[in-house]
Amino acid sequence: MINQDLLSILACPVCKGDLEYTKINDNDYLKCQTCRLYYPVKEEIPILLPEEAVKEENVKRD
Repeated sequence: MINQDLLSILACPVCKGDLEYTKINDNDYLKCQTCRLYYPVKEEIPILLPEEAVKEENVKRD
């Protein structure tokens, strides 16, 4: 889980959109509400690198 204070100041590095925390199949992500990219969160650290982002249609769901 991401600290809400931290989440409130983070933005998508691609489009500067707001991010929201989501969990899919035991994987944590920050999802951009604007461009719909998913950024992985590893050991409570958001990886906000454009090259690490996953497009919404490529996020694996059960």
